[in-house]
Formats: sequence, C-alpha cells, structure tokens
Amino acid sequence: MQFEISREALIKPLQLVTGVVERRQTLPVLSNVLLVLDKNQLSLTGTDLEVELMGSVEVDSAKSDGEITVPARKLMDICKSLPDSASLKFELDDEKLKIQSGRSRFSLSTLPAADFPGVEESSGTLHFSASKGLLKTMLHNTSFAMAQQDVRYYLNGMLIEVSPDYLRVVATDGHRLAMQTEDMKADVNETTGVIVPRKGILELSRLLSDGEDEDINVVIGTNHIRVNMNNFTFTSKLVDGKFPDYNRVLPKGGDKNVIAGRQQLRDSLNRTAILSNEKFRGIRLILSDDELKIIANNPEQEEAEETVPVEYKGDSVEIGFNVVYLVDVLNVLDTDNVQIIVSDPNSSALLHSSDDSSATYVVMPMRL
Repeated sequence: MQFEISREALIKPLQLVTGVVERRQTLPVLSNVLLVLDKNQLSLTGTDLEVELMGSVEVDSAKSDGEITVPARKLMDICKSLPDSASLKFELDDEKLKIQSGRSRFSLSTLPAADFPGVEESSGTLHFSASKGLLKTMLHNTSFAMAQQDVRYYLNGMLIEVSPDYLRVVATDGHRLAMQTEDMKADVNETTGVIVPRKGILELSRLLSDGEDEDINVVIGTNHIRVNMNNFTFTSKLVDGKFPDYNRVLPKGGDKNVIAGRQQLRDSLNRTAILSNEKFRGIRLILSDDELKIIANNPEQEEAEETVPVEYKGDSVEIGFNVVYLVDVLNVLDTDNVQIIVSDPNSSALLHSSDDSSATYVVMPMRL
C-alpha cells in the first residue's frame, strides 16, 4: 500500500471519521481508523460498534492498493500539525505505516484490516430521499431534547418517523418534547418509526453540517439506518424499544394564547435565571393582560424580576417552569416571535414559531 495525498484533501474526511472513534476502547482496533486504497480512491472508516462512518477521497497518486488500520487520533494529530499546503506520502512497510511530508517522518503502528469490525448489516426495508439541508434543520431543531443516560434507554435517542406524506422527528427526555414534521413523499405503505441512538444523531448532525446542500438517500433496515451522501456513508444501529406516544403528550385545549418577541423573552429569561435555584432552575411566569412577569428566587433569598410586553388578553395565571427548557426552545427557533399556549398551572406549555408550526415544543410545568 503506497500513495500520496494532500493534507487539504485528507483532513476533512479524517476529522469526521475520527469523531466517531471513542477515546477509551475495550478493543484496541476500535481506536483505529480503517484505510482502504482501491485504485485512486482512499476510503476511511471509523466505528464504535454502534455508529460507523465511512468517507472516501481521491488520492493524488497511488502506486499499490491495500488496506490497514492505524490509530485514528494520532493520524489526525499528525495531519493537523502539518502546514496547510503539505503533501503526505504513505507507505505500508512490514507492520508500520510510514508517513513522510517534507522533512517530517512518522511511523505508525498498525493492526490488520481483517480485525476491524463493521456494523452488522440487515437488508433495507425502507428507502427515502431528502434534502441534506432539511434533515440538518430538523435534527438541529429537536436534538437538544434527547435524554442523556436515562434508564429509559429508548429516550436516549430520537424517533424518526416516515409516512407516505411526511417525515417527522421527535425527541423527549420525559420533561420536555421537541417535534418537527415536514411534507415529504416517500414510497412506503404505512407509517414506520425507528429510534436512532443519541450518539448516532449527534454524529449525523455533524456530518450534515459539512459541505453544500445535496439530496441524500436514507435506508432503514430492521436494526440499522444508513445515510448515503456524496462522499460519506453513515450507518447506525437502532435502539430496540418502544418510543412514547407523543400524541398523548401534546397538550390539547389550551385557552391562553401568548405571542412574545423571541429574543426579548430569551434575554429576560437568561437574566432572571442568574438568581434561580442552581439545582432546580425553577422560575415563575405570571401572565396578565399584555404582560408577562418572570420571577426567580433562590435559597439565599435573592430575587430577580423582569416584565416582558406580550400580546395576550384573558385571565391571569401563574405557572412554574425549568428556565433551561424554555431557553433551549427559544435558542433553536429563528423567528422574530414565539407563540406560547397554556391552560392552567398544572398543564404543559406548547411553544412554536408564531408564523410556522412545523416545529412544536412541549415543556412540562414545575411545582415551585
């Protein structure tokens, strides 16, 4: 195996693929990236047995094909440390991968490519195409609500639901829920939902954020999801479990409809949060005609209060919320105004952009 490639061409796929590789590994080969040279195409693969990412790039010149695995982070650090205009010559010699660039020489340890595990494939049962930009936006708008290390393992991920007419993504940690639905024609007979693990969603988001917009192909099998795009193939195992029925969580019959300036409300919440209880992060919202009062206090008996002008006419109501959950929603919305629908102190709030309800958010109240 012998080839030459520019640093500029190698570093982008290497960075994305290395992102999948965990720092601490039970199997030494999982700390490595698989390099496969076939004619002029170099493919790089990283995996943690749950998520796999393969990127391909064209090399400048290839003398002999081959395959080998080398430590991912070390190769990455070598690449990063070289000048932008550098060219790297790779040569597999005995059990070492030798890299030469200008006056620098490196010799990396290797493990056989045959030892490198792949994510088990199952036959694809469902295929659809979507725009890369659309999927990126949908994941960005909802992924913050995924649980982290929850014992209800099915919450540590995101539901991706495909129907003949729409694509929907839903994330919840049991205290809040984020959902976005977009019109899309898919060649499916019935609505199908799969849960993609948290790490898979975060890596896919990173991958979708890179490069120009393009159409991507998604294949869903019995235990994996695969996303094919221009120079990358992303594969993730699915979470085996039943996602909660999100329709039961969506509050219905809310009679108090509030419209507020998104940025002004977010800034007020952030300022008030400074004096909220550091552990529980609770704040009180007091709603009355054309104004929303935000109050926070803490065990040191310090207090913060802000009044925000809003569009609202109706009965006065006081509801407690975790301020972090409200701010998270306002951070991902990108419109001028936000619509908040509430009914009483014991019911969840429904939030969405005032002029686009494709993304919907539910935040449970807090007892203060």
